[in-house]
Amino acid sequence: MRFLSIYKTVETNIPPTPEHIARMGKLIDEMTKAGTLLATEGCLPSALGARVRRSGGKLTVTDGPFVETKELVGGFAILEAGSKEEAIALAKTFLDIAGDGECEIRQIYTASDAAPGCATDHNAQLTTSS
Repeated sequence: MRFLSIYKTVETNIPPTPEHIARMGKLIDEMTKAGTLLATEGCLPSALGARVRRSGGKLTVTDGPFVETKELVGGFAILEAGSKEEAIALAKTFLDIAGDGECEIRQIYTASDAAPGCATDHNAQLTTSS
């Protein structure tokens, strides 16, 4: 099963120390070699970002920084785990290195999750048989 781990933290605008980067690099390397980490990226400061919102048919764009927000998305990881509990254990290991924050764990919907014969399953068959 694949899971999306969304890391949320308080934005400090303080770059990580070389030691922190080394510890995180070691964890990423270990998890990648173990096959539990499929992809990961961190986010640059919110001052470089924007929020696009649609409400009541109206689109608005708000440029960063997002100072009114207590926690922001700091990065993400795509995890391969046998269960939700295993994905949670991987997130706990990450937070031991990352520090304060939270990881929201969401199972990723894949074609194998679809009931046989549904449109998603049919589309998956088309892509694999072409």
